[in-house]
Amino acid sequence: RGLLQPGTGTDILIQFPPPPSKGAITMTTEDLECLDSGEFLNDVIIDFYLKYLLVQKAPQASVDRSHVFSSFFYKQLTRRDNANEDSTSTPAQVRRHQRVRTWTRHVDIFDKDFLFVPVNQEAHWYLVVICFPGLEEPQYVKRDGSGFVQGDGGEGLGESEGEIHGENRSSSDEDKGKTFYIYIYIYNVYNEICLHDMINFEGFFFRYLQVEWETKRGGYRDFSVDNMIGSHCRVPLQDNSSDCGLYLLQYAESFLLDPVLHFDFPLRLDHWFSRQKVRGKREEIRDLILHLYRFQEGSLGSEALEDRTDYGNVI
Repeated sequence: RGLLQPGTGTDILIQFPPPPSKGAITMTTEDLECLDSGEFLNDVIIDFYLKYLLVQKAPQASVDRSHVFSSFFYKQLTRRDNANEDSTSTPAQVRRHQRVRTWTRHVDIFDKDFLFVPVNQEAHWYLVVICFPGLEEPQYVKRDGSGFVQGDGGEGLGESEGEIHGENRSSSDEDKGKTFYIYIYIYNVYNEICLHDMINFEGFFFRYLQVEWETKRGGYRDFSVDNMIGSHCRVPLQDNSSDCGLYLLQYAESFLLDPVLHFDFPLRLDHWFSRQKVRGKREEIRDLILHLYRFQEGSLGSEALEDRTDYGNVI
């Protein structure tokens, strides 16, 4: 049996990453029940599997390029002011940033190519991926022989069609390279409520990035629709009301295992993965949790799992 969580009557199954690692997520038997058929995934399951992807499953090259926010991040960023928050002399965007300013104290998100933000609104999970947040101006990059492009720092950035942004490049220019902007992609947007939420997200997160830039880099930088282009991805969508969390996790996993290289509007990932793959996700995650439980019960967690010690890429 797992340890009993004080005052709840709920058994603790695992902590991941296991001690002595910091920032562990505690999984209980109640959380495990969220993986039953037809149940809605809670934030613990979401955060656990996203952390597992970074710590254990995703290639190190993808991990180094990415930062994954906790599912609590956006909720904390956008909640209403508390009574002890100064709403008279401190601008709203600064107050919101102050709530989460310590969450990135060990990482400069502008050094990352991809920021993953899991969001839950109106009982629906969706995923936002911000690409190249540190890019201060359009960047023209050259392609290698495989169509993969290299930026100034040697990072593979992907490919984007210049004509989408109103550019008049010659065919010879198009053969040499492409121009890069900052992108926001919304995964699993399937109704008007989600479209409204996306507009709200852009406003809140643009202002967060602006204050975070001032904090980390100093000086002012404009994050707005004028220089950040948002798009809905054409991706596999859920066919019921309960699997949105599973799809969020599969979007993140597919991106981390094989980062998107072609940023053409609209981003067409209709055949990214099969619906059958998602249908097996509940059992896959349940088996993973119970596997980790058996190791941790036998005090074998740290020896049995290859543990990457850098958890700076996830809050």
